[in-house]
Amino acid sequence: MRIAVMGTGGVGGYFGARLAQAGHEVAFVARGRQLEALRDHGLRVESPLGDVHLPTVEVTDDPADISGVDLVLFGVKLWDTQTAAEAVTPLLGDDTAVVSFQNGVVKDDILRAALGAEHVLGGVCYIAATIAEPGLIRHSGTLQKLVFGEYDGALSPRVQQFRDACADSGIDVEVSDRIEQAIWEKFVFLVGLSGTTSTARTTIGPIRSHPRSRAFLHDLMDEVVQVARAQGVKLPADYADDRLAFTDGIPAAMTSSMHHDLERGNRLEVAWLSGDVVERGLRLDVATPCNRAVFDILSVHGHGRAG
Repeated sequence: MRIAVMGTGGVGGYFGARLAQAGHEVAFVARGRQLEALRDHGLRVESPLGDVHLPTVEVTDDPADISGVDLVLFGVKLWDTQTAAEAVTPLLGDDTAVVSFQNGVVKDDILRAALGAEHVLGGVCYIAATIAEPGLIRHSGTLQKLVFGEYDGALSPRVQQFRDACADSGIDVEVSDRIEQAIWEKFVFLVGLSGTTSTARTTIGPIRSHPRSRAFLHDLMDEVVQVARAQGVKLPADYADDRLAFTDGIPAAMTSSMHHDLERGNRLEVAWLSGDVVERGLRLDVATPCNRAVFDILSVHGHGRAG
């Protein structure tokens, strides 16, 4: 299978490396110091599941340089989605799939508008991986799972082909026939985790242990559930209770990528997480005061130190 990785960060770099290691043709799109490192030294992954070193990789900063792609694995930061979507347009053949493993739920709305709904698969990613230094992806823990599927639930040939490619590469993979619901299920937890760890500037352990911050975590997630239900997504009314119980079982040291970005002075995805919940709540007449608090508080850091 020939795959283009649009955005060689933690997600794109890790899964692209696993696919390439297994013999699939993978072309990486990167920029800046990451592009230079990949050209000069290849791509490395450090992982408890086994390290990877690809001494030579196909890499470019212009997707138009890549040809004959079966699938585009889309992994840029949310603020780059529109620009990156326009950039991958030259890669699209009649049946080329684009699957985003970005955070949030608005990602596929943007991709469908830019590329056409027929090209877009739904996708959810579960992994803790970051760029440790240019050319090096560091994977924490053993969780590395991709969930994807057609929005109409069909088991299409392109979904089967990508499923088989992931399985061949040692990636934990699941095909979903209800991918929109799966994306929202992750979004509920992600908004709660990112919102609380970033505003409290701590890991999930102290947050879930303190009664006030625990209540805030629950209410952040419950607002997402109510917005989803108002939009027609079939989440149970008490799904926030389920996610709060799930939170009790994760490592106390777990945090979010947005918390990491805040600590490093990087730009934040808050406008596409809690901010998106607030915007949808306004349209659907669903109150979202907790998410508005997160959005308002973190907006001062939204563009990072440079902003």
